[in-house]
Amino acid sequence: MPRSRKATSSQRNTGAVALLIGTRKGTFILRGDRTRRTWKLSAPMFLGHIVHHVVLDPRDRRTILMAARTGHLGPTVFRSTDFGKSWKEAKTPPAFPKAPEGQNGRVVDHVFWLTPGHPGEPGLWYAGTSPQGLFRSNDGGVTWKPFSYINDDPQYREWMGSAQDGTPDGPKLHSILIDPRDPKHLYFAMSGGGVHESTDGGRTFAPMINGLETVEGFDAATVTFHDPHCVRLCPTNPDRLYQQNHCGIYRIDRPSNEWMRIGSNMPKKIGDIGFPMVLHPRDANTVWVFPMDGSTVWPRVSPGGKPAAYVTHNGGKTWTRQDKGFPRANAWWTVKRQAMTADAHEAVGLYLGTTSGEVWASRTGGASWTCLVRHLPEIYSLEAAEL
Repeated sequence: MPRSRKATSSQRNTGAVALLIGTRKGTFILRGDRTRRTWKLSAPMFLGHIVHHVVLDPRDRRTILMAARTGHLGPTVFRSTDFGKSWKEAKTPPAFPKAPEGQNGRVVDHVFWLTPGHPGEPGLWYAGTSPQGLFRSNDGGVTWKPFSYINDDPQYREWMGSAQDGTPDGPKLHSILIDPRDPKHLYFAMSGGGVHESTDGGRTFAPMINGLETVEGFDAATVTFHDPHCVRLCPTNPDRLYQQNHCGIYRIDRPSNEWMRIGSNMPKKIGDIGFPMVLHPRDANTVWVFPMDGSTVWPRVSPGGKPAAYVTHNGGKTWTRQDKGFPRANAWWTVKRQAMTADAHEAVGLYLGTTSGEVWASRTGGASWTCLVRHLPEIYSLEAAEL
């Protein structure tokens, strides 16, 4: 673990915000004005294609990458250098090497996660796939190659488990994080397969599972059984990470290697099971989550049909319900792990996309919510982009 260095700062945004929306049936861009009161929805792009993630490159603010699964092209990445006006498919999308004749190899089902590289490494991107694979592009997403050794390492393949060990729509590698102080300091997470860290630019990785719980009856010492849903690194204190796990909400403060469960402080009738997690851009103690029904059968809906975000302003010691504006009953939807995001305005704007195709926004840090758009396809991802 690198020595702790001075925390980075995150500048406030005073400009307009656009929301990049990935859905089960294509991509949309929802553009807001500076006040974040007026919004305009684009026509659908790649209508009918499954879009798992759409991400703006913050280093140039015009390049967008989109992870899509198309009927005739299969899993691929599309690239726009004019903020979505035109698109080109990657020449070499993320793919596992072909297995030798007579052997069964792995095949990428879909590209699930996209992460722009370090600010000092223009053109570099990382991608996570289903089944679990880690890939990198050095040319802005035009060509992709397997990154590091983990895709074929026997130990990592064991930790990845089989297709039956992952999420219902396939095991995934996600939450690829880069320490803003050191581009060689990397994290990623696997569902299933735990959280992992490299301090040498990917030459080696090591699991980070100490303190994390697993489903009852499974050995917490076995990396395969760990299922992180979303891991976030604090922009202003990169030694602090938060995790929304299959078994609760956690925090770790490096150089400690022990995760601490902070979701135990959530209301018992709500619990601390969910998928998305959003961090305040300037306050390492402020985090938002969106719980779902984590009862035995995992219905994946808002608890009791009453959706609400929860926020902590003290690193997880206490949590506050934020449901003003949301339906009071019979709202049987939830929010996927990539479908909740924030802007960097002075009063932080929060945005979430639902499994029922709605986009909700709060200009008040979650104190009240307004529905911006209805009747979209099921929303897989939502990313706020500064214009």
